[in-house]
Amino acid sequence: MTRFALTLEFDGAPFFGLQRQSHGPSVQQAVEEAAQAITGEQVVMHSAGRTDSGVHALAMRSHIDLEKPFTPFRLKEALNAKLRPNPISVLDCAQVSDDWHARFSCIGRRYRYRILNRRAPPALLNGKVWHEPRELNHEAMHRAAQHLVGQHDFTTFRSAHCQASSPIKTLDRLDVFRVGDEIHIEADARSFLHHQVRSMVGCLSLVGVGTWAEQDMAEALAAKDRCKLGLNAPPHGLYFIEAVYPDGVPEEER
Repeated sequence: MTRFALTLEFDGAPFFGLQRQSHGPSVQQAVEEAAQAITGEQVVMHSAGRTDSGVHALAMRSHIDLEKPFTPFRLKEALNAKLRPNPISVLDCAQVSDDWHARFSCIGRRYRYRILNRRAPPALLNGKVWHEPRELNHEAMHRAAQHLVGQHDFTTFRSAHCQASSPIKTLDRLDVFRVGDEIHIEADARSFLHHQVRSMVGCLSLVGVGTWAEQDMAEALAAKDRCKLGLNAPPHGLYFIEAVYPDGVPEEER
């Protein structure tokens, strides 16, 4: 049995999330079925994170175990061929040790949220950004975001369906900055609660348009009450962009 680490890029729009679902297609199901078609083996994919329906990924780290011998390059090419026309690409494939685990070996995760902040609606980026036509004060949003950095009880920013054993998480970074017509919000943590990033972004947008004061973010956090959440941002602006490992990310030998 050989373990292969995969780096996946995907458009989340057609899927009910990354993890297998009983009620609709998922990224996991698509990759597992592609691997089974290639090898004839029952394959289970494990990933660094879980993404909701409509959430995208630039570099999701996953792994699968195969009995049939493959070189990483050959497996990557075969998976990409079988995955078509699904909007999923295997960007990299590397052989790793049996004790390396995409989820449990991961010590950090990074997400980026993209808000298109202009009057004109998106044409090319439809479904890839959240459109906010009102002008956003990204500097005020960034200052408000710093109230959330550190270890806190994030109950206010947690989905009612979250299955985490505790609402306490440590947010290592939450930065807000402008890139042309877009506002980007980047969040770093070891792990996140269900809907945590989207909930934080939604409230930060209220600060950006002036509906909330910067201090309202701190008060919402302190309330520890989901009813105090101002807004939950839609999923299509969210991207999983990086998984961090103690020894770096294993990559295909070139």
